[in-house]
Amino acid sequence: MVTVYDLGSYTFPALFEHSIACFKDRPALSFVNSTPLTYAQVAERSTQVSRILFRLGVEAGDKVAIYGTGAPNWGAAYFGIVNSGAIAVPLLPDFTADEVENIICHAGTSMIIVSEKLKNRLDKIPPAVLKSIIRMEDYRVLRENGKDIPADDSSIDMHTSGLASVPKVGIKEEDTASIIYTSGTTGRSKGVELSHKNLVFTAIQCQTVHRVNKFDKCLSFLPLSHVYEFTIGFVMQFLNGSCVYYLERAPTVSTLLPAFKKIRPTIVLSVPMIMEKIYKNKIIPTFTKSYTLKKLYRKRFYQKLFHRIAGISLKKLFGGRIKFFGIGGAKIDPSAEIFMKDARFPYAVGYGLTETSPLLAGSGPSNTVPGTIGPVMQGIELSILNPDPETGVGEVIARGDNVMKGYYKEPELTAAVFTTDEDECGAGWFKTGDLGILHNGIWLALKGRLKNMILGSGGENIYPEDIEFVLNQHPDVIESLVVEDDDGLVALVQLDEEKLKNRSFLGSVEQAVEDIKENLLYKQEEILSEIKFFVNNKVNRFSKVGSVKTVESFEKTASQKIKRYLYNLRSGGKKEN
Repeated sequence: MVTVYDLGSYTFPALFEHSIACFKDRPALSFVNSTPLTYAQVAERSTQVSRILFRLGVEAGDKVAIYGTGAPNWGAAYFGIVNSGAIAVPLLPDFTADEVENIICHAGTSMIIVSEKLKNRLDKIPPAVLKSIIRMEDYRVLRENGKDIPADDSSIDMHTSGLASVPKVGIKEEDTASIIYTSGTTGRSKGVELSHKNLVFTAIQCQTVHRVNKFDKCLSFLPLSHVYEFTIGFVMQFLNGSCVYYLERAPTVSTLLPAFKKIRPTIVLSVPMIMEKIYKNKIIPTFTKSYTLKKLYRKRFYQKLFHRIAGISLKKLFGGRIKFFGIGGAKIDPSAEIFMKDARFPYAVGYGLTETSPLLAGSGPSNTVPGTIGPVMQGIELSILNPDPETGVGEVIARGDNVMKGYYKEPELTAAVFTTDEDECGAGWFKTGDLGILHNGIWLALKGRLKNMILGSGGENIYPEDIEFVLNQHPDVIESLVVEDDDGLVALVQLDEEKLKNRSFLGSVEQAVEDIKENLLYKQEEILSEIKFFVNNKVNRFSKVGSVKTVESFEKTASQKIKRYLYNLRSGGKKEN
């Protein structure tokens, strides 16, 4: 296990130099269908970026944006930025042109390293604002000091071989390394300011959840601009000499399955949606396709046996060598988690936020407990603010070296998320906004978001996430969201249209299109009534929904969380059917 004593300090230059020295000739970063760059080659590309930035006038403390999907040159560019004392501003690939412009203006950056396929989203930004543009694929300077450079201009030395060495900058642990703008679920992106120590400390401490070594292979398909993938799927891997592989195209079934087969990764980071879809769309239908199987599957003994058999195939699906399948970014459906536990699939669960770099608590493959997160990560403290005297549920608060410096240019927002001397716990704790229980002071279980909690008419605490978990068990529901309107609780559901069509009671093939539509609509109304009956028979009397409505699809963040603020029926959110 690599420690800070091996590095000398919690800074990226220290981590980078240590890894290059220890793993110089080992494979480091690669596309799935390419030859990996060695650690020494990553160092060369990182130095190339530092030299280009230096020639363009970037100084310590200046901000440089990175806008692209996961790629070897993304990682090399990041090191090139932070090792030269500048601040990296990673942008999510799904940010729109307007969002990118707003962030660049708010962050005060005049320079960006961008992938070719996203470059057109910068067209609206005036050269006076975005003065320099560097193409990520080859680090070619496309714009310098507000002037666009023609493609056939050979005056720019792409390899910067003629440039002087970049002056060494003294970087301190408390210096800002990144300002990360999240798509969030509140409708307002905030710049989370994270120091070198925040990020490097977290990468080191993540080793207490799972050890990584130089023989590991990590398949990366989540955005590197999301701190979950960045810290655990990139920095932690680079710290330990692992090799990270990136997809050349967007992560779909047609790109992921061949990648798993070819790379045979030992480490994968994912979001709950992937395993939930496998469980709901593949596992359940397989073991309930006949009356006899369905009857057996209801018995726990046979269910565990079936899950164990399915687990063998599941491991093969992911390449056969998987040792760590990390799940984060959102809470996972408990039934899908029970399936993975039964199947002896090496899944791990983590919890954290961008503001905490991110990990706060988590379980490795050997100690997961379905329905809970796991032990508090070593080196940090968690506590419960204002716990309910009966249930122990309260807001999770954190303190440690992984907690952000603050929200960039937002002192009031920053002050609002930290406790003060007036709080029972004292000042300086970060308020996560999540509700949870801390069993025996060390094992965390979550209940939901504090701002999502609904106060019942009798003063009861209603947790929408608990109702949604039940809704998602219905075979015709893909995803759900529980909100409140003037009449009570409303369940918004995305239905499985294919199943709906298959279940529709249509007559002959010659039936008119109008009749088909009418039957489908009737069937949908019948299914919505069935869903309402299904959920209300499984929740307590305070959590019963008054109506069920459909949505075509939910809008989501990069970590696949539904953007709840868009569906607030009391504040004029999206209108549903």
